[in-house]
Amino acid sequence: MFDVVIIGGGPGGYGAALYAHNFGLSVAMVEKDTVGGTCLLRGCIPAKTWLQAAEVFTTVKGAATFGVMSSEPTFDWAAGLERKRKIVNGLVRGVSGLLKSRGVEIVDGFGRIAGPNRVIVETDEGTRELEATNIILATGSSPSSIPGFDFDGTSIVSSDHALDWTSQPARVGIVGGGIIGCEFASLLADLGSEVTVVEMLDQILPGFDSDAARELRKQLSRRGVVFHTSLGVSGHEVTDAGVRLSFGDETIEVDKVLVAVGRRPLTEGIGLDATKVELDRGHVLVDLETMQTAEPGVFAVGDIVAGTPGLAHGAFAEAIAAITYIATGENAAVDYRAIPSVVYTYPEAAQVGMTESEAAEAGIVTNLHNHSFMGVGRAQIIGKNRGFVKIVAEVNGPIIGASVVGPHAGELIHELMYSVGWEALPEEAAAFVHAHPTLSEAVGESLMATAGRSLH
Repeated sequence: MFDVVIIGGGPGGYGAALYAHNFGLSVAMVEKDTVGGTCLLRGCIPAKTWLQAAEVFTTVKGAATFGVMSSEPTFDWAAGLERKRKIVNGLVRGVSGLLKSRGVEIVDGFGRIAGPNRVIVETDEGTRELEATNIILATGSSPSSIPGFDFDGTSIVSSDHALDWTSQPARVGIVGGGIIGCEFASLLADLGSEVTVVEMLDQILPGFDSDAARELRKQLSRRGVVFHTSLGVSGHEVTDAGVRLSFGDETIEVDKVLVAVGRRPLTEGIGLDATKVELDRGHVLVDLETMQTAEPGVFAVGDIVAGTPGLAHGAFAEAIAAITYIATGENAAVDYRAIPSVVYTYPEAAQVGMTESEAAEAGIVTNLHNHSFMGVGRAQIIGKNRGFVKIVAEVNGPIIGASVVGPHAGELIHELMYSVGWEALPEEAAAFVHAHPTLSEAVGESLMATAGRSLH
């Protein structure tokens, strides 16, 4: 009998397994593929490795701006692919080693709940039954498609396929202008592909601050990405020359169509029918204080949880909450208000807390200020001075949200994460001094302006 059996070895699953060590819990983790899940194998890590390669290529192309003279660079796609694989494989070995060092038993196979406190695993050697006091579901998600655009892995592809392209496509049509679509648009355009993005809604990055989305669209457009918003794709035709992609009144010729319209939870076939676990469009409903489902002793974390951001770092936090409750009976609820979201485009975009429009919908009267990177000395020095920091605060109240578009936005957002999480007043946060010259001065200047006493 294990204290905890975890089904799924992604960030939520292996995060729970690792954290359980702090309480001396016995753990078995069931994984049908490879430890690491979508994030490590087919998402965060490989995608950001490609994005970093594109940023380096762009930097080298612009080296003359800094007085560094060199011949025109070329990009070796095969070398980029090999580097991506090495990084992923190294991190998989690292996570696997950590799990084993903490006494976690890794069971290779497909796991499903077979009754109270029982998990059945279909392995290559046959069926194995595991008994557990508690079960954590962390089965993750897979790319969604749309009617008429079934993935074939060649012409119509998902992000999973695109991360393992053996050669760079010259022309790519991307269906969906969310985080995944924008990240692929950024890296492919920077490496020389012709990129067209079709988004059904009226802005790219749905759910992001509208000013941030507008700024990112402007910057990506300058680098050649063509955007079509408020349009849905109507069909496609695979030809000898590639794919004809139709939307609105237009048809374009591309080599690949990347469908990036979100992800669907993997909750089918894992034995939920025989439990009290409740679903909402395939997502598991949980008590967000404890991550426990309606079935006592069964918990869920990560992409399969209903109404949560579906981010790897969110899954880590949910895993900590679930294990804490299992081990101590105490709540360690995730503060979803203060979980940052990052788009690793070039430049990056990031936000935390409420957007301006969300605050307005909630009836909150806001105090809004932003500060451009244009006048920030460090941004000028590194040649990346486009974008801004935006603060959303209640009038005579705390900071409730923020967004950043610009250099290293994914790092800068964490200072604002603390402000949102601790409900800091603008004048409190503005009292701290930022080193000069740094990019973080844009945060400091924006906080000072929000507090009503701007400097620059």
